[in-house]
Amino acid sequence: MLANKMTGSWPVAPTAFNDDGTLDLDGMGRVLDCIVDTGADGVCILANFSEQFLIDDAERETLTRFCMKHLGGRIPAIVTISHYATEVAVKRAQLAKDLGARAVMMMAPYHGALMRGSAQQTYEQLAQVGEVGIPIMIQDAPLSGVELPVDLLVRMAREIEMVQHFKIECVGAATKLRALIAAGGDAIVSPLDGEEGITQLADLDAGATGTMCSAMIPEWIAKVVLAHSKGDRDAAVETYTKILPAVNHENRQCGFRAAKAAMVEGRVIRSDFCRHPVAPLPPETREELLGLLRPLDPISMRWGL
Repeated sequence: MLANKMTGSWPVAPTAFNDDGTLDLDGMGRVLDCIVDTGADGVCILANFSEQFLIDDAERETLTRFCMKHLGGRIPAIVTISHYATEVAVKRAQLAKDLGARAVMMMAPYHGALMRGSAQQTYEQLAQVGEVGIPIMIQDAPLSGVELPVDLLVRMAREIEMVQHFKIECVGAATKLRALIAAGGDAIVSPLDGEEGITQLADLDAGATGTMCSAMIPEWIAKVVLAHSKGDRDAAVETYTKILPAVNHENRQCGFRAAKAAMVEGRVIRSDFCRHPVAPLPPETREELLGLLRPLDPISMRWGL
């Protein structure tokens, strides 16, 4: 299979709920349409910023099928399939492939704070998912609590054909990206960063080809990537400096609730409901966020007006 490099912005789609906590599929469609209209290079569904840990299995399948059909190939989609059980991850990968996903994203196998896959178990899970025949993005995220050293990532990239893309979100992401690219060479097809772009500039300097951000300001994230890719680092720094207060507030104060707040403001979705035990965004924090976003005039805050 020809490997395709992922560049630019790949926002994570927030999951739309009604005020009573049920899925809002009409709102989900509007979320996807809004993301397409930002000019995003692709979209990721059912990720951590989609509240995947608050969605049951039946809802997950409903969302996967709905999102893939609604997108209709307008932009490529990555489907998150992380699960501690390898058989479950394989089934999720097969469904994503059957529905036309560009790739699947997965963290190392873990469950809670203490059940973590070893290096060998992680390798084995990735290898079995790879047999499905859909490209894999490894998400190196602190949430899993599983250490993924560079030599293990490079080994999987070289020995498992479908392991092609990497979302590096660990502490010191730029250092790890630089080491990963140097050690893995052409086997590292797409080195991306995450964490809402909070370390984006350093990560691009280290060789990241794009950013998997939230759906809050993906058009601005893409501007940073594009300027940097053209060798205009000064323009990248200027844009990054402009958006950093909002990105920092999102990363440190709001989490996945930020994109929802912006989309309610822009009438993309009707509700910014988050399922318990996640607390609603405090009104003061929400207003601080919107105040930082308004000068940027993001598409998410005016799409449905």
